[in-house]
Order: sequence, then structure tokens, then C-alpha cells
Amino acid sequence: MRPSAPTPTADPLPYDTWTGASSDPRARVALSPTAVAGFDALLHELHPDATRVEPDRLHRLINWLLTLPDETAHDVLERRLRRIDELRMMLLDPDWDSDPAMAARLGKLFDYIDRDDDLIADHEPLLGLLDDVLLIELAWPAFASEADEYRDFSAYRSEEHPTGSGDEQRAAWIRDRLAEIALWRHKLRVNDSHYVHRGHPEDPFKVV
Repeated sequence: MRPSAPTPTADPLPYDTWTGASSDPRARVALSPTAVAGFDALLHELHPDATRVEPDRLHRLINWLLTLPDETAHDVLERRLRRIDELRMMLLDPDWDSDPAMAARLGKLFDYIDRDDDLIADHEPLLGLLDDVLLIELAWPAFASEADEYRDFSAYRSEEHPTGSGDEQRAAWIRDRLAEIALWRHKLRVNDSHYVHRGHPEDPFKVV
């Protein structure tokens, strides 16, 4: 079975699964086919394997968001937008070294997020941030691995206070994490050796 793609939060948006409807008049927001096509093109620049963005799917997602209590709907948006803040910190951190291709993709993502006149104008109540959030959601696999590594490096830096340049701090982080993995594997081997089956005559699963 194909593993699911990483998402910025533990509860993925129901972009492909929700089929309900909302009576909220905001659900009738107009989506320009040209703007939808441009959004889809940008998404696939960021993450070529992303699912396609289509007007019908977008309207279903809009309907879903409008069925949620206001507090829940805002939480859905804000938790994903916080991941953008983490990506900005990663790109600007002098101790981290995103490669040029990653930096270029992040720049394109930020350019879209920072625009007011995007697929759904940012001034639209609640819905104005939904396209930004959807871009984060669907493009996330392109950033997930490095974002997780940066989060771990940031935690290590805060806890261990490594000295030296950014290169030296990252080297210390990698060295210490590899040492932790080696210790964990050693403990596993030791524990496994305690449960080797030796053919006890009365209880074949008893450790002797």
C-alpha cells in the first residue's frame, strides 16, 4: 500500500473526501478558472507529485470549512499558517543551510502567501486564507523532511547550546543524534538477547 504523504498537521484537510454542502452564502465565492489554473501550476512547481487543484474540489473544501464552528475553522487555518512561520525561520536562520533549490521553492511559496490578490482575496472573511492554507497543505511533502530536521536542530540548539559556526553546530547535532541512534540500537540488541528461545522443556517461550 502506498504510504500517505506528509501533511503540516496531524489532521489532513478533507480535500478529496468531503462531499457535503453548506447553506452559508459565502460558499458561493467566485473562483476564476484562470486563477485556479495559475494556483495549480504554482503548486506543481513546488511539489510536482501534488494532487490537481480543480474548482469543484475547492468549492467542496470551502463548504466543509463553512460548516465548522468559527473557532474550529480559525484553528484549522492558524495551525497550518504557523508552519509557514517555521519555514520562514528556517530560511532566515544563519545557522541553517537550505540548498538553493529549496530556498527558491520557499521563496515562491512565501511570495504567494504574502500576496493579497491571490486565488481568494485575503480580505474575504475566513475564506481569504483558505487558498494559502491549501497551498501549504498540498505542497508540504516538498518541505516536510527539511522542516522536521530543522525543528530537531532548533530543539538541540536550545537544549545543548553548541558553540561555533553554523556548520560546527550542525556537525555537533548530527554527531550527537547518530550517537543516540547507536545507543538505542545497542539497547535493542541487548534486550533481544534476553528473549532468545532456548527450548525450555515445559514452556518453550520461557527465558532460561
